[in-house]
Amino acid sequence: MTALRTSELAAAAGVNAQTLRYYERRGLLAEPDRSLGGHRLYPEQAITVLRVIKAAQRLGFTLDEVADLLAATRFGRHRTATGLQARSAAKLAEVDAELAELAAVRDTLGAALAAGCDDLLVCSESPGCPVPFGTGTGTGTGTGTGTDRGVTGGGRCER
Repeated sequence: MTALRTSELAAAAGVNAQTLRYYERRGLLAEPDRSLGGHRLYPEQAITVLRVIKAAQRLGFTLDEVADLLAATRFGRHRTATGLQARSAAKLAEVDAELAELAAVRDTLGAALAAGCDDLLVCSESPGCPVPFGTGTGTGTGTGTGTDRGVTGGGRCER
């Protein structure tokens, strides 16, 4: 087995040296052996671990979640509640919820464009404005969804 120095591992995994040290402090990457000169010497498997960490991050997992997944794998605790299947299902539910929120924002922005919203202060006083100015989930100056006040997307926000 060939040992990799910090710069070699960082280049092979597409991260920088500070990331390696950070992952070591977080417990994501095992502390490496040291050469007689004090240089870190990582096993080749560290490349795989780093690629797994980065892939999990791209899938939306936090470093704490990645640490839990790695710990479950390292110690052979393949319990269903902590495994990748369960975590992936939970993450998928989070992504679906975020997508629903983004779709609502997109719809509101489209309605604001269609209503001619050009000045937030003016729009905040307009009963036909689809922008949610209330403290709740409502729009305009009311507390409903806009349709409560007879606004069906055809309302206008004008001076």
